[in-house]
Amino acid sequence: MSSRLKTQDIKYYLTTKYLLLFKESSQSIMSPLRPFLIAACLGASCPSWAEVATAQPVPTDAPAELPKATDSMPLATDVPAAVPSSNVTVNLINRLVQKGILTQPEALELIKQAQADAAIAAQNAAAADAPVPAADELRVSYIPEVVRNQMRDQIKQDLMAQAREDKWSVKPSADWTSKFRPYGDIRVRYDGTFFPAANDNTFGAFPNFNAINTVAPYDRFSNQLVLPQYNVDQNRQRARLYARLGTEIMLGEGFNAGLCLGTGDSNTPTSLNQTLGGSGGNFSKYQLWLDKAFVSYDAGPGDGEELTFFLGRFANPFFCTDVQWDPDLGFDGAALRGKVKLTDNVSTFFTAGAFPVYNTDFNFASNQSAKFTSTDKWLAGAQLGIDWKINKDLAAKVALSYYDFHHIEGRLSSPFTPLNTSDAGNTDTTRPGFAQRGNTYMELRNIVLTPATTYPSINSQYQYYGLATPFRNLTLTGKLDYDHFEPLRVSLLGEVTKNVAYNNSAISQIAVNNFAPIENGGNFAGGDLAWNLAFQVGNPALEAFGEWQAGVGYRYVESDAIVDGFTDSDFGGGGTNLKGFTLGGKFALSKAVYCGLRWMSSNEIAGPPLKSDTLQIDLHAKF
Repeated sequence: MSSRLKTQDIKYYLTTKYLLLFKESSQSIMSPLRPFLIAACLGASCPSWAEVATAQPVPTDAPAELPKATDSMPLATDVPAAVPSSNVTVNLINRLVQKGILTQPEALELIKQAQADAAIAAQNAAAADAPVPAADELRVSYIPEVVRNQMRDQIKQDLMAQAREDKWSVKPSADWTSKFRPYGDIRVRYDGTFFPAANDNTFGAFPNFNAINTVAPYDRFSNQLVLPQYNVDQNRQRARLYARLGTEIMLGEGFNAGLCLGTGDSNTPTSLNQTLGGSGGNFSKYQLWLDKAFVSYDAGPGDGEELTFFLGRFANPFFCTDVQWDPDLGFDGAALRGKVKLTDNVSTFFTAGAFPVYNTDFNFASNQSAKFTSTDKWLAGAQLGIDWKINKDLAAKVALSYYDFHHIEGRLSSPFTPLNTSDAGNTDTTRPGFAQRGNTYMELRNIVLTPATTYPSINSQYQYYGLATPFRNLTLTGKLDYDHFEPLRVSLLGEVTKNVAYNNSAISQIAVNNFAPIENGGNFAGGDLAWNLAFQVGNPALEAFGEWQAGVGYRYVESDAIVDGFTDSDFGGGGTNLKGFTLGGKFALSKAVYCGLRWMSSNEIAGPPLKSDTLQIDLHAKF
């Protein structure tokens, strides 16, 4: 019979039918208790005596050829009285024959009529309830009792196993807790930086423009011999701590949010490292910073496709290497990320966004009533790429990106004479809020020297410095994964970027650094190109004891190829105007803990000689 037929309805129908037949053939079986006993044997809802007594005969329009008895319903004559049948109806009729209530011919007729009625009932129910099957739809017309029992037992076993695994018997937590997915990691690092004796440590060789720009303006005339400079000659060894604690928040209906706190010596964008013993030392406590805070909306269709919107401060949405963006860098603003399947093996992905790099202080300049024009800085970025599964062992991912840094370069101010450190120029805020090392700088203040009778106005030259070039980067990033030696993977990762806004002749007229040594002409020696290539082999993810990764890479980053404040903060002390090798590896101690070792060796490209080597030993735990 059809699997859509209601079993209880059919049993009720058959029970009533049999009782009517019994009533017509032998009144002696119609004692007040027997209808209920027969109904109970059949497992149907028990009809009342009044229903049976007043029931009308059921039409017996049987098909021309009645169904033949099968092994599942043997004839009464085939089954010895002492051997029970697996069919309740046959057992009942056999008992009636044994008690002399029915003859064997009558029993055979009852079985034939029951088979015919069951077939008609099944056909009527199927015609009334069952939808028209589709061309590719398979209909199961009958499921044997033994199969149903096996299915029931298997489902029960699966549910019990799932219950034990998911701890259904344990009292669940409050509903709101299921919306949070916490995560975090802790890293303890030994960091050693080593300088050879050949580095140029003379005055003015490596000025620290970030230190100059983040305090009161530098008096170029009075402080000629106290210019802040980078360390290039004294080795340093540090114990460093890195920690993050965050959560993803499922808001429902496609909306999500994220929140993350992290450590760090300061609010610098490229590092969450906290030097142990730093910030005053003496076991002082350390600060926590807001690393991520965003709301997102997932409008994607799923099934390998994506369309997600981000607002706030979130992780880097672009496919890139650490030459273009430091791994710890977060993005402020709005972004859209998507992925579309072209075939089973090829997908295209895209990312676009607008990000405020700097927003002018509301009261700029704070020491005068007439305020200056805003000098806001923005980053607009767009990326389009292809993700291609070439075959079962080989996969490639390639993306072309364009990053436009709007007004990130410095601008020369209107002419003025700063009489003290509080006097502001109208372009002071075009200087970088954070920088590492390597970019070319220009003076921002157009200082007019005027004779005066009081000190210090006659010679004071309070100065700030800004980036000498605009930045508009065209970047190509690619990755090739080879899985023939699974579970090990061999990967090749590369990236090349060019600052298409760079103009060497224009920069050389205003540059205050990145000059070649005097013996080489002393001219400006900056550049606009950066590239790197890295080879890696090992397990794609460190998820069990003994899994490992090892890799080697080389990079070449000219002075003004990228904004030095956003690139890798580890190689060469961070920044641009660097070239050299990286060698390292990781080894998993457990599913959540691994140790790592990395050696980096860098050289200055333009300017005075500078070489440094960095050794990092890590213990990293994630949860």
